[in-house]
Amino acid sequence: MNSAFKSRQLSFLVQNIIFTLVLFGLHSYLLSYLATDISFFFPVWQIYVFHFVITTLLYTVINYKYSSGKTEVFNVFMMSTFLKMILAIVFLLPLLLSDKENRQPDVFNFFIPYFLYLFFEVFSLTKFLQKTP
Repeated sequence: MNSAFKSRQLSFLVQNIIFTLVLFGLHSYLLSYLATDISFFFPVWQIYVFHFVITTLLYTVINYKYSSGKTEVFNVFMMSTFLKMILAIVFLLPLLLSDKENRQPDVFNFFIPYFLYLFFEVFSLTKFLQKTP
């Protein structure tokens, strides 16, 4: 592995950890005050572990492809994003197949961070691709 790959990866990992901790803290705080009477299917920490792992894997694959000389990473990004959508459905499948009456709070609980992580991924990838020649 070259040093550019490692430095980009380490930088992203630190940013992703900080982003996850801040978002998780804010999300947990808001739920503790605004959703005290709602029982969620998935604990918030499971949602954030899912998003953290998937985001890190997506960035790592694109960073690796770029570092190995393939500078056209748009197709890799699109396929990874599609795979991420499929994995999100698989993650939510137990909820969707359950007999829980009101699924809307759980779906919002999952997809609000999903889109925030998607924004974070696009921002991070755009930033690193703009810096490289």
